[in-house]
Amino acid sequence: MQLTALHIHPLKGARAIPMAEAALEPAGLAGDRRWLLVDAAGRFVSQREMPSLARLSAHEDADGLHLSYDGEGDAEGGDGGERFVPHPEGEARLAVRIWTDTVEAALAGEADHDALSRWFGRPLRLVHFDGAARRSVSRDWIDRDTPVGFADGFPLLVASEASLRGLNREIVAHGGEAVPMSRFRPNLVVSGLEPFEEDGWATIAVGDAVIDLVKPCARCIVTTIDQISGEPEGPEPIDSLSRIRLSADRRARGVLFGWNAVPRAAGTLRVGDPVTVLSRREGGWPLRRPDAGARPAVTGAA
Repeated sequence: MQLTALHIHPLKGARAIPMAEAALEPAGLAGDRRWLLVDAAGRFVSQREMPSLARLSAHEDADGLHLSYDGEGDAEGGDGGERFVPHPEGEARLAVRIWTDTVEAALAGEADHDALSRWFGRPLRLVHFDGAARRSVSRDWIDRDTPVGFADGFPLLVASEASLRGLNREIVAHGGEAVPMSRFRPNLVVSGLEPFEEDGWATIAVGDAVIDLVKPCARCIVTTIDQISGEPEGPEPIDSLSRIRLSADRRARGVLFGWNAVPRAAGTLRVGDPVTVLSRREGGWPLRRPDAGARPAVTGAA
């Protein structure tokens, strides 16, 4: 087995950036989900309520964040543009809400907020998870303190090429169109295993890095959004996941694809690194089929 793809998402909900190698930090891949858009109430904004966020490109360097937005034909009434946002000094801060957590994040400048609000046609503010910001993974899933940035809840998301093929077979068999891996927005993609074999993994080594898989990822409506156009593309893959990947464990409710994971130590990951299973989860993860005609609740991370 090997690592076949690495991705970071500098701004949560914006386009993914493929990487040949990436530094693995305690809070995940360096530069992954360290910027965030929030609404007027300080609550995080994602593709769930703003699908056109998929058309926003964000690249971070030592000086700040480079943004580019294709707003042509934007149904939300905004326009497009490009902008450079320097790293905030951190004196101006905002308590932002991401799910049940509150994070004291560094505010970008008013002109940056105005530009993003104009692009998307709604009031928005941009914040940065800087060195003074703090957030931790829920201790419901891991027995040690683990930092996390603006990801939904965990530093890493691991997905399998074989599992995507298995899912796409189900989609096509029921008359749908296969979906790309980009719909699931993973950080690490691995190959060389059987479909959904990762359900039985507890700890893996990727190169010289060690990673714990701690919770299956419950998928949401973001998986139905084209990650280039920012447009919803119908009911897949949710419909097919509801037939073959519906959780039977109330701790992770809904339909599942991929695994949330946490690193044990810092290191460097490279595409092509070997992947080795160090320990396994006895019995995998329990799944069930919904009652005939029932449709499961679609909640959780994407």
